[in-house]
Amino acid sequence: MNKPGCRAGRRARKKRRKKHEDEYKVTLTHEAQFVLLRRWLKQKGFSSQSLIPVSFHDTGRGLMTNQTIKAKNCVISLPEKCLLTTETVLKSYMGDYIKRWHPPVSPLLALCCFLIAERHRGDASEWSPYINILPKTYTCPVYLSDDIIDLLPRSLQKKATEQKEQFQELYCSSLMFFRSLQPLFTQPTEELFTQDALRWAWCSINTRTVYMEHDQSDYLSREKDIYALAPYLDLLNHCPNVQVEAGFNKQTRCYEVKSVQGCKKFQQALINYGPHDNNRLLLEYGFVASGNPHSVVYVDIGTLKICLDEKDKQLTQKLLYLRDNDFLRNLTFGMDGPSWRLMTALRLLSLKPEQYSCWKSVLLGAAVSREREEWCIHSALKLCNNLNDDNVKALERLSQLKQGANLPRLEQLCVVESLRQEEQRILEHTRVVLQNLWGQ
Repeated sequence: MNKPGCRAGRRARKKRRKKHEDEYKVTLTHEAQFVLLRRWLKQKGFSSQSLIPVSFHDTGRGLMTNQTIKAKNCVISLPEKCLLTTETVLKSYMGDYIKRWHPPVSPLLALCCFLIAERHRGDASEWSPYINILPKTYTCPVYLSDDIIDLLPRSLQKKATEQKEQFQELYCSSLMFFRSLQPLFTQPTEELFTQDALRWAWCSINTRTVYMEHDQSDYLSREKDIYALAPYLDLLNHCPNVQVEAGFNKQTRCYEVKSVQGCKKFQQALINYGPHDNNRLLLEYGFVASGNPHSVVYVDIGTLKICLDEKDKQLTQKLLYLRDNDFLRNLTFGMDGPSWRLMTALRLLSLKPEQYSCWKSVLLGAAVSREREEWCIHSALKLCNNLNDDNVKALERLSQLKQGANLPRLEQLCVVESLRQEEQRILEHTRVVLQNLWGQ
């Protein structure tokens, strides 16, 4: 039987813990923009009694439960009328312009144009309560300046640059369509549909939409129409350790998110975007998940070459063989050390000229001699140290750039810094694993 003093001590500890947790979150329910949003959504048939908007110290804005959500129960159920889709756009004042345009615009561009136009309309827009709570800027690579992209891991720099180039191509190829919308506006479309405006809309859609398949429209391009902006629901933050079931329920005509594990009262309600590593999260959503179990550090071909013997006359042939067998991609270090793919690639690269006949069997998992295996471990350690040195230099530079940076730039630098810190944590674990192997 517990003594009264023990119960009192537990209550005191629980009270202190709750007070500590409360210091790290600020309720947003009474802020004007959220009052308007919730009132607007109520008019559309949605009322959330169990979720309230809160600013959390680690994830920023999110949704907190004010009652326990049991396992398999709905976290949120958003009626179809609340969703902003291409169907919304095609039924709007912009619909006829889109239907007349050839070649047809993509579902993504149609949504972008509608968001830009609705933001321009201000309070006259039906969607203004939602648009007003959207971020004003983002931390996706398309927003990053070249000097910040240079501080990304080498494996991510190329993808980030490609994202910026793809966006630039979208903007340039859409200029004629933007001009066709001029009759809808008194202001010149060149002033409305700017590169900055499109970038904002493009990121809003790419980072905040839920996946929802729609029937192919005759008025849009053949690209898959899978987007739905979901007001309020899109405040749910990602956590890689949370399990949810999400999708559009055709019976209830609602987009529903169900919690597999359940959620305690006064905790942040979370969603899972999928088993994405931090590189992909930053590339597609502009954030990094701390302690992400899916995260790895990638070894690009440029880094791989530092451990190669340039005197090896078969080197070019080996690299071609690895490439042809798809073994120069997804070479990684994780919390448990080098990946099987990385070690397999190193084992093939370690082989002597007279072992040419072993190439295929090594790629299939055959062992190499103890001497060659030691070379592979040593090479992996060399790669790990090189990546770690690159991380240290990048973190030093990021620390310098943060001094005096304005808020949007500071947010961008902090996201890249978080990615580098997560990679450093992985590399430190990898080094211990490799040193233990080396000592065996």
